[in-house]
Amino acid sequence: MSMSRSQTLSADTIVDFLADIFERRGGEEYLGEPVTMAEHMLQGAHFAEQAGEPEIIVVAALLHDIGHFTSEFGTFSMDDVEDRHHEEAGAKVLERFFPTLVTDCVRYHVAAKRYLCATTPDYFGKLSEASVHSLNLQGGPMSDSEVRSFELNRNCPAIIRVRLYDDAGKEAGLTTQPFSHYAPMVQRIVDDHCRDMADR
Repeated sequence: MSMSRSQTLSADTIVDFLADIFERRGGEEYLGEPVTMAEHMLQGAHFAEQAGEPEIIVVAALLHDIGHFTSEFGTFSMDDVEDRHHEEAGAKVLERFFPTLVTDCVRYHVAAKRYLCATTPDYFGKLSEASVHSLNLQGGPMSDSEVRSFELNRNCPAIIRVRLYDDAGKEAGLTTQPFSHYAPMVQRIVDDHCRDMADR
């Protein structure tokens, strides 16, 4: 039985694989927003980079919505993902190659919206109409117990920062760098993670 493309991915090929997804499918509509999927993710990375964030946060912002493209990862089954949510799907397909900080930012960027709605009084008013609609589908603002649980995650501050770059990445007509600009930093994050795993 031949291996699927996702099974043959390696630290040396994952970045080109992601670049191909951006190229072929990045023009798809982004959930009612005035930007495409690629524009949205590239804008998130753009704002993170402009803010002087470390590369790992820029990469997390770049890849936070990759779960919308899990069909590209071969045998990965959406049935393996609770409620078939794109954030969990994205974290699952990235966790072979990226550190927990990146996968947590992917896995919990939706939860971060719910958290901020519950804890930051003026946050809700800044959400786009499409984001408000999805918030209602995602469970609305967190309860007090959900807030406390979310805050226990050691990566909570990074997750929230990536969420804010996610929210910002919806500007029609904004010029950003292409994926190729970020590819070297994505590769550095992958390589560092693989070295860390090998040293354990």
